[in-house]
Amino acid sequence: MMWWRRAWNGPSRKQVAYAAVLVCVVATRAVVERRAEGRRLQSSPGYMIDEVTRHKVLFPMAPSDWIGILCAVFGLMIAAGGGIGGGGMLVPIYVLVMGFEPKFAIPLSNFTVLGGAITNVSMNAMKRHPEADRPLVDWDLLILMEPLTLAGALVGGFVNKLAPELLITVLLVILLALTSDRTLKKGIKLYKKESAARSAQLAELAAVASEEESEGEALLGDEEEAKKTPAEVTPELMAIIDEERQTAPGWKVGVLLGMFALIVSINLAKGGGAFPSPLGIECGSSSFWFATFLMFAALVAIALSVRDYLVKRTADKDRLGYRYVEGDFHWDATATLKYPSICFFAGMCAGLFGIGGGIVNGPLFLELGTLPGVTSATTACMILLTSTTAATTFLVFGLVQLDYATRLFWVGVAATAVGQLGMSYLIKKSGRQSYVAFSIGAVVSLSCVLMGIHGLFSLAYSAEDEGHHKAGICVKGD
Repeated sequence: MMWWRRAWNGPSRKQVAYAAVLVCVVATRAVVERRAEGRRLQSSPGYMIDEVTRHKVLFPMAPSDWIGILCAVFGLMIAAGGGIGGGGMLVPIYVLVMGFEPKFAIPLSNFTVLGGAITNVSMNAMKRHPEADRPLVDWDLLILMEPLTLAGALVGGFVNKLAPELLITVLLVILLALTSDRTLKKGIKLYKKESAARSAQLAELAAVASEEESEGEALLGDEEEAKKTPAEVTPELMAIIDEERQTAPGWKVGVLLGMFALIVSINLAKGGGAFPSPLGIECGSSSFWFATFLMFAALVAIALSVRDYLVKRTADKDRLGYRYVEGDFHWDATATLKYPSICFFAGMCAGLFGIGGGIVNGPLFLELGTLPGVTSATTACMILLTSTTAATTFLVFGLVQLDYATRLFWVGVAATAVGQLGMSYLIKKSGRQSYVAFSIGAVVSLSCVLMGIHGLFSLAYSAEDEGHHKAGICVKGD
C-alpha cells in the first residue's frame, strides 16, 4: 500500500528532474529531425529565402509555421493570466518549431510580446484595486522600477549582439529554474492563505448569525467608526488619496511616455547596423557611444528623481496617518534603492533574452508581497514599455523579419485577449487571486523546460553554427 500512498502524495523533485531530462532528450531528437526536414523544405524551389535571416519568407506557409503559431497561442493564453509576455516560451518555439536562428527568434518574440502587452494594458485599464479605491496598476511602483528596467534592457540589447548563443541559453535556463521554484511556492502559499481566510469567514458568519445582539452592536460600532474616519482625514491627506484614485495620473503617465520618447528618438538619431543615422552618426563612433551613454544617464537620472519623490511622499503619508493596505510598499530610502536595482537586472534579461522582463519582474513583485492582481496589471504596463523600446532597437539593428513579425504581433493581441477573459472569469467565479501566481509559475516552468531543450539543440549544432552571425554590434543582420 505504500507505493499507492506515495503516488497520491505526488512525485518527488528527483522524479520531476528525471522526467524533465527525458523530455528534453526526446524533444531534442525530434527537433533535430524537424530541423533537417525544414532545411530540405526551405531549399526547395517553392520557397523564397529572406536575405537577412536566411529563413523562408512567411508565404506560402509551411506546416512548421502553423504548428509554431498554435504553440505560441497556447503559451500566450497561459501567460495572459499573469500579465507577463511569455517570451521565455516563444523564443524556443520560434527556434525549435519554426526554424529561426536564436538571434532572429528573439526579435519575433518581442513583437509577439508587444501585441500581448497592448491587450493586457487595455483590458486592465479600468480595473480597480481589490483592497482600496484606486486603480489596479501601482503607478508608484511602475514609475520607480521602469527607468532602471529600460536601462537594463539597453545594456542587455548590446550584450545580445555580442554574447555566444549557448551562453545566453544556459544563463536563461538557470534563471528560469530558480524563478519557477520560488513562484510556484509563492502560489501555493497564497492558495493556502485564501483557503484559511475562507474558513475563517464562514466561521465568523456562522457566529454572527447565531448572536443577533452582537451583530447589532458590531454594526453600530462600524457606523461610529465610519463617522469618525472622515473627520480625521486632513485636506493634505485627502489630496494624496484623491490623486491615487485617478485611473491614470497625468504626470506619472507623462514620465513613462517621456522615457519612451527619449529612448526611441535617441535610438533613431544614432542609428545602428541596418539603419543609417539621419544625423550622420556612424555606428561604433564616439558620437554613437555618447548618445548611448546619454540615454542611459537620462534613465538613471529619472529613477533618482522618482526615488526622491517617493521617499518624501512616504514620509508625508506616515506623518498624516495614511492607511496602507495589504501589498502596499513602504518606500523608504533603502527600499527605493534595493528594488529598482533588482529591476535593472530584470531589464537586462529583457534585452538579452527577448522575454519582456515580466518573467522576472512578475515573480519578483509576488516575492515582495504585492497582490497577484496588482502584480499582473503593473507588470503588463512595464512589459508594454520595455518591449516597445526593445522592438525599436531590434528594428534599428536589422534583426526583424517583418512578414513574420507583423502577423505574430496580431497573434499576441488575439491570444492574450482570450487568456485574459478566461482568467478574469476564473477569478470571479472562484474568488482566488492565487491563480494569477500559478499562471506566472506555469509560464516560467514551461519556459525553463523549453529553453533546456533549446540548449541541447544548440549543443547539437554548435560545431555547425560556430561563428555564425557573430560579427558585432554594427553589422546588419547580427
